[in-house]
Amino acid sequence: MAAPRLIVGLGNPGAEYADSRHNAGFWLCQRLADELGAGLRKEARFHGLAGRAGSGAWLLMPQTFMNRSGQSVAALARFHRIDPADMLVLHDELDLPPGALRLKFGGGLGGHNGLKDIVAHLGSQDFWRLRIGIGHPGDRRQVVDYVLKKPRAEERALIDAALERTVAAWPLLARGEHAAAMQQLNTRPAAEGE
Repeated sequence: MAAPRLIVGLGNPGAEYADSRHNAGFWLCQRLADELGAGLRKEARFHGLAGRAGSGAWLLMPQTFMNRSGQSVAALARFHRIDPADMLVLHDELDLPPGALRLKFGGGLGGHNGLKDIVAHLGSQDFWRLRIGIGHPGDRRQVVDYVLKKPRAEERALIDAALERTVAAWPLLARGEHAAAMQQLNTRPAAEGE
């Protein structure tokens, strides 16, 4: 399995959304960009902030809003001839508790509007995803409000720890060692006192 050639962080642009749970993909993409020395710049042709890491991988934060993420992803992928299988999409996940991570290839979309739009534009679900747990409000009717709000301080601390674990595991992903990366990332650390 190859190393990812395109890493996409999902979120919503604008200061009012910067700290919302839905932007967990942006948070991680920015940390990876900092770690890999990929300066993210506004790229109008890709409808997003994009930069290239020393390894040659592209990092992208679509600026199209979540439900139109596919427009940005498809523009960069087509221009640089990157296949879906060579992409890693970083996104928030309601069905995982804060601090949990799941790296997987393909599969369902779990009602995530950003993923739905990417699949619609690429015509494929066969790409890597890193699901970043943000927890669930417990009531489906509260989901929209929940994802657009800031996590509580203790939730943010757990999410930040998960983002740091991902940065630490990055060398495995960069070498295309997905199984080893899964083992490291998909294990949720025990909470204090457990």
